[in-house]
Amino acid sequence: MTISDRCAAGEAEDVSGQVLEDALREAGYEVVRRAIVPDERALIAGWLREACDTCDLILTTGGTGFAPRDVTPEATREVLEREAPGIAELLRLEGLKKTPFAALSRGMAGIRGRTLIINLPGSPRAVREGLEVLLPLLPHAIELILEQPTSHSPQGGTT
Repeated sequence: MTISDRCAAGEAEDVSGQVLEDALREAGYEVVRRAIVPDERALIAGWLREACDTCDLILTTGGTGFAPRDVTPEATREVLEREAPGIAELLRLEGLKKTPFAALSRGMAGIRGRTLIINLPGSPRAVREGLEVLLPLLPHAIELILEQPTSHSPQGGTT
């Protein structure tokens, strides 16, 4: 899901959302839903709740900064049942290796039911860099949430 007033109004192209979709498909994920939502807390939270019924993973892009209308973290927190702060911390930590502006991201991550939700910043570069960090973690995280057999070893295999 892309959160952007300008994209939702048709005033800007959703480049970050397309980068996200392309990278996920390239990594072997099926993208079953995609949306562009304005920076409105109730709309964001409503879309997240609805998407949790059909998706194992929801990645958002946009609305994580300091601007007054950046409310994605607040909308996400409203929907989550369990937070996963280590994921958001890892995204910021790795982002800081490339730009000090990563410290300004307020994105969060967590679980609702059997769905993992992760906020990414709104720039295409931040989406690409965030996915570099996330893609190795996602299969294991999703397996745990879905209570599937999984390995706790970075090398793979099952236990």
